[in-house]
Amino acid sequence: MNNEKTAIKTTYFSIFGNTALAAIKGVAGILGNSYALIADAIESTTDIFSSLLVLFGLKYAERPADDNHPYGHGKIEPLITFIVVAFLVTSATIIAYESIENIRTPHKTPEKWTLLVLAGIIIWKEISYRIVMKRGKETNSTSLQADAWHHRSDAITSVTAFVGISIAIYFGEGFETADDWAALLASGFILYNSYKIFRPALGEIMDEHLYDDLIAEIREKAIEVPGVLGTEKCFIRKSGMKHHVDLHAIVNGNVSVREGHAIAHKLKDYLRNEIPNLGHVLIHVEPDKY
Repeated sequence: MNNEKTAIKTTYFSIFGNTALAAIKGVAGILGNSYALIADAIESTTDIFSSLLVLFGLKYAERPADDNHPYGHGKIEPLITFIVVAFLVTSATIIAYESIENIRTPHKTPEKWTLLVLAGIIIWKEISYRIVMKRGKETNSTSLQADAWHHRSDAITSVTAFVGISIAIYFGEGFETADDWAALLASGFILYNSYKIFRPALGEIMDEHLYDDLIAEIREKAIEVPGVLGTEKCFIRKSGMKHHVDLHAIVNGNVSVREGHAIAHKLKDYLRNEIPNLGHVLIHVEPDKY
């Protein structure tokens, strides 16, 4: 299964999981008098829509290169990530607002059984985070990694809800709002995670220098090709799950143009074969100084 198919399959996992959890949290929050759980359900609902956006982005990025998009359609991934971040910020704002309103309004203490629900949710969301993040790194997908952080932020909000409900239950009268303070704290975590998701996607759009390890690997592989004496400039930009490379290769200055062209082609083919996540590889031939 190629990277694109793996990423799409993983996104379906997120969609179905978030749908089930949003329903469980919502029902448990209403029946168990817990706004922290209801806030959790709100975030899981936004997670569903963001996962659907990620799915759309992955399917669109899968389209082959054409005349209008010679480098493919992969740049849609960070754009989708920006929208995912917008969903996170919106959900954090709603949760914070509702938490403050509930802190001002007297209400019942949450039911004890809601802690069991939260414990199960925390375990499942952390497992989901690890699964999706692993697939995101394997496939080199920015939007999939953003989706993974949705699972982690969900786990964090569930942990704060667990702590808040525990305080409200075991400390009794006067601590009913601990549940709501927990939801307010969770909104802060969500905003922080939003930035952590946003920053790499911005770097991808701006073609920032972020790939030192890959550059080192390219340089090591390049000198394994007969006729390549070394390398000079190496620029990398990411588009979707692929890295496009501009590389200056040093060859014997006395070889013919035809020979230099042949070496460049061998180098390009070798790099793409040895490093599967490379997309376009442009080789500029430089003569040695001797």
